[in-house]
Amino acid sequence: MNHTNKATLTGLVAILLWSSIVGLIRNVSEHLGPTGGAAMMYSLASVFLLLSVGWVRLDEFPRRYLIWGSLLFVAYELCLALSIGHANSAQQAIEVGMVNYLWPVFTIVAAILFNGQRSNWLIVPGFALSIAGICRVLGGEQGFDAAGMLANVRDNPLSYGLAFGGALVWAAYCALTARIANGKNGVTLFFILVSLTLWSKYALQGGGRMDFSLDAMLYLVLAAAAMGFGYGAWNIGILHGNVTILAGASYFTPVLSAALSSVLLHTPLSWAFWQGAAMVCGGAILCWLATRARRAAPTPA
Repeated sequence: MNHTNKATLTGLVAILLWSSIVGLIRNVSEHLGPTGGAAMMYSLASVFLLLSVGWVRLDEFPRRYLIWGSLLFVAYELCLALSIGHANSAQQAIEVGMVNYLWPVFTIVAAILFNGQRSNWLIVPGFALSIAGICRVLGGEQGFDAAGMLANVRDNPLSYGLAFGGALVWAAYCALTARIANGKNGVTLFFILVSLTLWSKYALQGGGRMDFSLDAMLYLVLAAAAMGFGYGAWNIGILHGNVTILAGASYFTPVLSAALSSVLLHTPLSWAFWQGAAMVCGGAILCWLATRARRAAPTPA
């Protein structure tokens, strides 16, 4: 296997690792709490990133990227972890994760609006298909059901709101850093800032009980490794592998994530959910084709 193929395979491994994040975060939260569990997870992931990606001196970062990149990255990761951690059930955690996967479509739209990315008419049905897919997911067993979807969101507006806001924030991060990062990768610094923010939140809220059982430790290590090594593997893939293959594969993450989450959380998913997940993927792919992209956007957990 040549170097390019190895790097591409490494990038595909990153997609697999990220697809397990929703289920792993949920399991960590059930043992260690939404905030405490996330703080532990990002702290350990920071260690893994230091080992896999390494550290970049702060004076090597463009100042605007250091400021805005930090703010947007931290905001996104907080939205991701806390939206899943505060879900009322495993089923709801998977649904919340699916709402978060609107970020590929939002990222492409942001690139068109703010970065001058060219596109064609496919962007319209692509965007509409992804939104319709989320509506089908949130409608429950009935599929497209406005009343059921509204009741679902009202049951936990915090989680759904954080997930939707996170998708918008990550789109802003991708659009902005594409212009101001100058090829620098601040992911290690950003993860450290996320962990510090979560520990501050944990301390201000008076902490909470953590169940340091064997299962909790296992899920914690797996979640942190999926995040930390996922970013490291993705960097290798996009720098040395086939970016076109990786970009196309990344848009199937919602379906893969739902499948892994269903297994990890022992939660069967309805046919309507799978249809909605497929629609989210299909919409993202149409949007990608509309831009005729030749490079992959940065991919979160």
